[in-house]
Formats: sequence, structure tokens, C-alpha cells
Amino acid sequence: MLITNAKAWLDGVFIYPFCVRLGDGCIAQAAPALSPLPGEAVLDLGGDYLLPGFVDVHIHGYRGHDTMEGEVSIRAMSRDLYREGVAAFLPTTMSASKQETLQAVAGTRAVLAQQEKNGARVLGLHMEAPFLNPKRAGAQRRRYLCDPSMKTLLSLTGGSPEGIRLLTLAPERKGAEHFIRALRDNGITVSLGHTEADGALTHQAADWGADHITHTFNAQSPLGHREPGVPGAALTDDRFYCEMIADGVHLHRDTVRLMVRAKGPEKVVAITDAMEAAGMPEGRYALGGYRVEVRNGQARLTNGTLAGSVLTLRRALENLIHLFGIAPEAAVRMCTLTPAESIGETLAGRIAPGAPLPLTRWSPDWRMTGIVDGTQA
Repeated sequence: MLITNAKAWLDGVFIYPFCVRLGDGCIAQAAPALSPLPGEAVLDLGGDYLLPGFVDVHIHGYRGHDTMEGEVSIRAMSRDLYREGVAAFLPTTMSASKQETLQAVAGTRAVLAQQEKNGARVLGLHMEAPFLNPKRAGAQRRRYLCDPSMKTLLSLTGGSPEGIRLLTLAPERKGAEHFIRALRDNGITVSLGHTEADGALTHQAADWGADHITHTFNAQSPLGHREPGVPGAALTDDRFYCEMIADGVHLHRDTVRLMVRAKGPEKVVAITDAMEAAGMPEGRYALGGYRVEVRNGQARLTNGTLAGSVLTLRRALENLIHLFGIAPEAAVRMCTLTPAESIGETLAGRIAPGAPLPLTRWSPDWRMTGIVDGTQA
């Protein structure tokens, strides 16, 4: 299929008119002008916005499925997320037993080896546990948290770190420096999260190789005027990418705007941190072994603690533009290219040959009207 008359987002700007030729599951060609091939279907966007598929590097579950359930659920997440405009994602773990963690790791590797047809591409695993501080556990089960070491990691992954793309840890835990350096040597992106680290330790962890902050401001030491904590250090240290949950619940409007002004869209990573209730009716669900109540768009444990979110990146983009007043060019980057770049991904998050489908179509008033993957003719 050939897409014509698109106002396409490329590297931070909108280009119109623009054409994209779709191949089998990916973009085949992208240029300001392309001519239809004999017998080729043509989709004229009439000036509507055409965006790269979303990239979510922090998502636990979707539509009744959870990463910890293994391959079947991860494949279901892949198919359902694709229909929401997600081109690629990292299934994300919770603190759990060794057997449950091994199941999530094996499931992710299975999908990596054979990606789901008409599904969002799995780029690897985000291990958000177990190397966290129990004082900032949030919805993570404390009894499984422990100090970081390669020995422990290998026991939780079947003897190899293969398939792990991103790992969250608390840098104040014993052995963190050696562990962070070892992770970087294995090509794994290191994120700081669920941590009591002060500003100085946050900068020091960047010296060791960490360059990512998990759901910034949430489940970490706070920003203070004399002790900047994790957020203050991260917002002023150019080495860090900062995750943002733009659901209007986890962060105040001014906090969202502060992050964007401090880091720029090149370093703010929109995530969902979604749990299995995302895309489902409100009610009772589960996350990491805890009961979760979803009411008024908020997922909370019975004690009131936020338990992930029910956000989608489609809604996050709408919120960034309509609720938080972020320029569309910047908002799009934070939901597509920046998350990809934050984990070293070179294809997803772009409108370029080889980039995975789907693309998403948006009206002039910035409402998503559907996905574009070649089935629209």
C-alpha cells in the first residue's frame, strides 16, 4: 500500500506532503513523493497527521493479560497493543518468585525468537525487580526484593541475561556499582527506580553507567530545595532519560511541564506503566500478587497506593497535547522516538524504511482516528 498526502512526523518536525510505502510488517519506503506501483492500493490521508507507531518501554499488562503469566499473555498483549497503535514494547516484570520470573523471561524470549504476526514487536524484557529498596516498593512485593548481583540475575534468567533490554534497580543497595557496570558490559540499559538514593548517589550511578530513571518522581526520593533527590539530579544531569506517566494522576500538570522544560523531548520517555486492567472496564484486578481496585481511571492497592496505571500511549499523547499543553512535535517524540532511543533501538519509533508497523493517523485537532498498516484499503 502507498500512503499519500500525509503530514508526517520525521525527526521532530511535520513534513507535508509526504508518502510512505508499506511492506510486510514494516515501512518499505518513505519520501516526499512516491508514485503508485501497478495495481498498488493507495490511501490518501488528505493532510491528516501520520505518526510512527508508539514505543512503550515500561508496561506490565494490558486487557486482562500480564507479563508474569508468560508467553501466551505476552503474545496477547502484543496483538492488542498493535491495535492501539503500539509498534514495539518491553514486557515488564514485577517482584515475584524465581519460578514466576523465569516464566516471564522465557515467554519474552519465545516472542523475541518468533514475533507475533500483526502484533507489536517485543524488543526485549524490562526487569523492574527484584533489586529495589523496600522503603520505596510501591506495588512491588517486598519479600522478593534483594541486593543486586550477576549471580542472582543469572539464577532468575536461566543462566543468561539474553533478552533483557532494560533493568531497574536501587543504586543504594549493596553491590550496585559492580552490578551496573556488569549490566552495561552486557548491553543492558540501567534505570534507577524504587530508590531512596540522594542526588549525589544518583549522579554517581550515572558515572557507573545508569542513564534512565523509572517513572520519575514516583517511588523515589523527592525533589527538595536543599536535597534534590533522584528527580532533581536526573532533571539536571544530561546523561539521564526520564520516564513520565502522563495520565494526570501520577504527576501534576506543572510537574509534567517542568520535566519537559528541564530535559527537552529528546530525554523524556512517555510510558504507560500499565497493568492488566488497561483497556478493560473498571473493577477489581491483580498486579504482582496484590488486589487492585480500578476506579475513576486510577489503579490502587487496597491501602491507596498507586499500582501502575490504566493508561495507553494513545491517551498519553492526547493528554500531553490537550491536558498539559505540550507542543505536538515534542509530544509525538516522547511517545515514539525518544523511548526507542533510550534503550538503543534503531528502527522502532520512526517513519523510515525498516521501521515496524503500525503507524497511527490523527485528525487536525489531534484525535487518533486509527492505525495504518496496509489493511485499510
